[in-house]
Formats: sequence, C-alpha cells, structure tokens
Amino acid sequence: MTQLKPVDGSDVYLWKHLPSIPAASAFLVLFTLITAIHCWRMVKTQAWFTSAFAIGGLFQIIGYAIRILSHYYTNQIAPYVIQITFILLAPVFYAASIYMVLSRLVVSVNGERCSIVRPSRMTKIFLAGDLLSLSVQGNAAGLTAKAKTQKIGEYIVVSGLFIQLIVFGYFIAVAVIFDMRMRRHVIKEPELTRNIPWRQGLKMLYACSVLIMVRSIFRVVEYLMGVDGYLLSHEWPMYVFDAVLMLAVQIIFFVWFPDKFSQGEGHVLVGNELITR
Repeated sequence: MTQLKPVDGSDVYLWKHLPSIPAASAFLVLFTLITAIHCWRMVKTQAWFTSAFAIGGLFQIIGYAIRILSHYYTNQIAPYVIQITFILLAPVFYAASIYMVLSRLVVSVNGERCSIVRPSRMTKIFLAGDLLSLSVQGNAAGLTAKAKTQKIGEYIVVSGLFIQLIVFGYFIAVAVIFDMRMRRHVIKEPELTRNIPWRQGLKMLYACSVLIMVRSIFRVVEYLMGVDGYLLSHEWPMYVFDAVLMLAVQIIFFVWFPDKFSQGEGHVLVGNELITR
C-alpha cells in the first residue's frame, strides 16, 4: 500500500498528504482536452498571439501528469518540484495572452485615445511584470522542497505572487478605464466599432482576470500559512481554488476566443464608410 515517505536519509516529508490519483487524473484529462481544442482553434484562426495561453495549458498537463507520478514517489524531490513549478507558473502564461488581447482590442477599435497606456507599450509593460513574476516564482519553487531553504522559498514565491497581483491589478484598472471611456466614445461614433466584439472581449478579460486574481490570492494565503497550515496540509483547497478556476479560465477564453482582434489594424470612419487602416 502506497504511503507517505520522508526524503531519503532524513525525517523531512515533502507532502503533507498523499496526492490523489483520481483528482489529478481528472484534471489531466480536462486540461488536455481544453488545451487541444484551443490549439486547434488557434491554428484555424491563425491567432498566434494566444500561443502563450496554449503553453499555460501544456504546463497544467505536465504538472498534473507528474502529480500522478508523485503519488508513488513522495520521498523524491524531483517529481515534487516539477509538478508544483508547472502548476504554479501556468497562470503566468495565461496572463501573457490576456495582456496581448487588450492591446489588440484597443487597436482594433481605434481606441488609443481611450486608453491610459499606449497599445504599443501595453504588452511590453505587462509582459515585463509577467516575466519578473515568472522568474521569481520559478526560481523559488525548488527552494520549498528543501528543509533549510523552505521558509525562504515560500517567502520568495509569495513575493512573486504579489508581483503578479500588482501587475494584474494595474491591468484591470487600465481595462476598466478604457471600457468607461470607450462606451462614451461609441455613443458619439457608433460606426467605429461595427463588427468588432470589443464588449465581449472585455467581458472575457474581466472574467479571466478575476479568476486568476482569486487563484493568486489563494496561493499567497496558502504560502503565508506555511507548510503546516491547513491549505498545504489538505489537497482539496488546491483543486477548488486553483485547478477548477484555471480550467474555467481556459474554457472562458475558448468560448470568447479573441480571434477578431488584429494587431496593427484599427478602423477609421471616412464619410459613411468604415475602412481598415
């Protein structure tokens, strides 16, 4: 019978619970399916800017596959570090595509005047924050597997998550301000957004952003409570506040797929005719 084992030659337990094979298998299948159909749609519509989203899905697949393996090797550091790293970092790639969607949305409706951040700078600014968060979390994940550096690793992971929260908070503020200004602008010139589902795109961005924010807050609380805290000592919170939410993000992104927003294309009203520039 499989049971928790300490790391070889020590009394340190990496896991506070035995990883559930049924739960990890279920999400492995679900993430594989939604990532596969995302890739199909991305190729079909040539929306290559959503490739980062596909990478996030691949990270989830690898993470939960290794989590299944970890059930049998609870005393091995490598499987533990790999699964926690890939599951922890997947939302960073989701966020990268979400940032690019807003930039393209603004350009597609010629809404530069309504945005407090230039579309040309928007992706660079938010991706820089995303990469910083990715780097901090990725480098710290391995430290959490060692007794001597566990606390340091947890604090560094939390700092990376806080960076993600700050960047996301600013991103949501930029999106909301653009939304409010754009609605006033459209009342005056409704032709400028004809056939461009920008409201739908913003709803998708809001929904995905809120879910990722909730998940990041959960992870911050989880690590602040420490390895002996309830959240890390029990498995169900991770599935409810991470796996389920991130699966929902992928489904929402697929349902409201942003393939109608093109980088470098805006719309200008000339006489009574709407043309692409």
